[in-house]
Amino acid sequence: MLKLNHAWLGDKLLWATLLLAALVVSLPHSEPLFASLFPQLERPVYLQEPFTQLLWQHLLLVAVSAAASVLLGTLAGIWVTRPSGRAFRPTLETLVSMGQTLPPVAVLALAVPAVGFGELPALIALSLYGLLPVVQGTITGIQAVPGSVIQAASGMGLSPWQRLYQVEGPLALPVWLSGVRTSVIINIGTAAIASTVGAKTLGSPIIVGLSGFNTAYVLQGAVVVGMLAVVVDMGFERVARRVDWAR
Repeated sequence: MLKLNHAWLGDKLLWATLLLAALVVSLPHSEPLFASLFPQLERPVYLQEPFTQLLWQHLLLVAVSAAASVLLGTLAGIWVTRPSGRAFRPTLETLVSMGQTLPPVAVLALAVPAVGFGELPALIALSLYGLLPVVQGTITGIQAVPGSVIQAASGMGLSPWQRLYQVEGPLALPVWLSGVRTSVIINIGTAAIASTVGAKTLGSPIIVGLSGFNTAYVLQGAVVVGMLAVVVDMGFERVARRVDWAR
């Protein structure tokens, strides 16, 4: 029992999650602190929407866009490693690189006239922005599988899809997971700009603060976004360790 308790006490992910929760809950009640830090501001604490609601909406936006990026990126990466799709690999890599190079703000500006304001243009921008790490992780992971292993699997009579599912996929999993991790962490930060097109995220206090010259709002939003990225990254690190142990 003591060892179990000590294990919980040393759980960095648990403490980081609790710190994030405490931060989100306590920020609306932190006016004395921010009033002392920014005495020139009449309203030093962002109260237009609860931070708990903004956190949930931010997480939902990132989760949906990440799911789209992971699904499309993984399928595309697998396809260009198959004989039927290898010729299209340069084209795919060029397209996803363009999606990463094009600023999300530009994608939002192009998407708004077509689909309107709100979450939809943000989902489009984030999904495109998150494709590159997933595609690269999928391709790199599959190509890292030794040729001798693939030959042995073929010699055992496995079909190409059985070989992919039972051999290549599990061996490529750590590299693929690293690509997914990078994609999600990038989108956590990038999702903050979705507030510029009407989506409610943790970027709302940042955008309001920038437009109203309220540094306190910017600081509050940035701290919560940064802490959320830390918690999610630590979660991925734990999953990656378990994947390595399972192998």
